[in-house]
Amino acid sequence: MPLVTIHITREGASPGEDSATAEQKAELIHGVSRLLLDVLGKPMESTFVIIDEVDLENWGQGGLPVEQFRAARRSPHSG
Repeated sequence: MPLVTIHITREGASPGEDSATAEQKAELIHGVSRLLLDVLGKPMESTFVIIDEVDLENWGQGGLPVEQFRAARRSPHSG
């Protein structure tokens, strides 16, 4: 019984969206399940997929909270 956890940031793929859509999540679940079937022969009905959406304030990059990191990269004085 495969158990796959996908961590994604709580940001939408399009401007103004704050999370993945139900359709996008369904595609992720199907795609991962299909991959395990194709590569390992695991039946799709025995594969569990968990999507964990992480709020922006709960992750970082380059030693900074992600919003500060992104702001520094946009700044012409960073570097």
